[in-house]
Parts: sequence; C-alpha cells; structure tokens
Amino acid sequence: MTSTTRIEPLPPKRAGLLTRVIYRIAQRRYGQVPEPFAVAAHHRRLMIASAVHETMIERASRTLPASVRELAVFWTARAIGCSWCVDFGAMLQRLDGLDIQRLQDIDNYPTSTAFTDDERAAIAYADAMTTDPHTVTDEQVADLKARFGDAGVLELTYQIGLENMRARMNTALGIAEQGFNSGETCRIPWTTA
Repeated sequence: MTSTTRIEPLPPKRAGLLTRVIYRIAQRRYGQVPEPFAVAAHHRRLMIASAVHETMIERASRTLPASVRELAVFWTARAIGCSWCVDFGAMLQRLDGLDIQRLQDIDNYPTSTAFTDDERAAIAYADAMTTDPHTVTDEQVADLKARFGDAGVLELTYQIGLENMRARMNTALGIAEQGFNSGETCRIPWTTA
C-alpha cells in the first residue's frame, strides 16, 4: 500500500539526523512511523515543536480518567472524519488497556450501557465543542465541573480542541488510516526509519 497524502512523507534518506532519530523513536513506540510525523518532517521546526507539545500534553493530562479523555478525543476525530486519528486513537485505547469493542456502539453513547455517565458527559461535550458553531452550554460546563473539577474541564477542553486541530490538519493533508489498530502494513512507502 502506498501513501496518498497531498504532501509525500519525507523518507529517512532525505531527512536530517534529528528527524531520523524521531522516526526511530516513533517506530519503536508505535510499531511504525506515524504518517503525520513523516509529512510534518518537511518543516523540521514545526515537527519538533509538535513532538515536544504532544509529549508535554501527554504528561500533563492526568486529571481525567484515561477512558473519559480518550473517548472524547475519539469522538472528535470521528465527528471531523479523520480516519487516521480514529485508527491511531483506537490503538492508543487498546494500549491503555481500555475496551475498544465498545467503540462500535459509540453512536449510541447516550443510552448504551457500554459507557459510564462521566464518559457520556465527556462525549456529549466533545460533540458540542466540535459542532460548528459550537453548542456548549453553561449547564453542560457546570455538570462537567461537578464531575471533574475546574482542572478536569480545562484538560477535557484542551484535549478536544487539540484533536480538532490534529484531525483537521490530517484530513486537509490527505492523511488517512495507517493500520495501527488493524495490523495492516504501513502505508508509508519506506519500512524502516
């Protein structure tokens, strides 16, 4: 399978030393180089800034339960239509030990017994934030504050906003699912970093 991105992934042979190191780290961590990294490598400073930002956000996001945060991010990716983010997000949930089978029932989250009340509230918030124009209400934020506190609402809002940016960038650049959750081979035309 070959890449169909609007900007071709930067192959390791054309990348600088730091980019090749980032590719190796990513490949070790995820099993393959995420295509958004390889596309962003054309702008090394932005790629590095993004990698640092993502690492810091991952380390800082500890207020919410992982399932609440990951389901809200997953919903956002689906709402925008980013197949890469859905694929990668499902893999992250699996690696976190979360039940990914219930993702098949996510469209029924308001009534499904597969989701807790906290998870339902987070998904509904992701839906309200991602709708254009957003439909977030004062009552919704008050409910989230009662569930997760101010820090939890900020973490949830940041994560949903960040996923909006990621998903919109990936879809604009033609980055599609890469097989992280299905075990398919990597779409990037080179196999080792």
